[in-house]
Amino acid sequence: QVQLVESGGGLVQTGGSLRLSCAASGRYAMGWFRQAPGKEREFVAAIGSDGSSTTYADSVKGRFTISRDNAMNTVYLQMNSVKPEDTAVYYCGAQGRGLYSASSNKGLYARWGQGTQVTVSS
Repeated sequence: QVQLVESGGGLVQTGGSLRLSCAASGRYAMGWFRQAPGKEREFVAAIGSDGSSTTYADSVKGRFTISRDNAMNTVYLQMNSVKPEDTAVYYCGAQGRGLYSASSNKGLYARWGQGTQVTVSS
């Protein structure tokens, strides 16, 4: 069974940077999603199982970068130029077996981490 463990959340000022990590128990196509209070979980960024494909939400394009270290089975989300509206609990997800490409489709994700809080102060 896939296990995902996120780390790296915290408090950061507007315009600052933060890097989230997600350690997985295997190699999967992965994604980052976020959920703010009272809102649905929304897509942020995704990466294919070999790292060759990535996709981003328009709201983070040019500011966030997703990457992976397959030797460590770890996926990263580098968050730069953060804004107060980036405040949310960030979750990493792993797509189901047999899926290899980056996708924003939440329904393809079979497992989720416990989430890590990111708070951006203005």
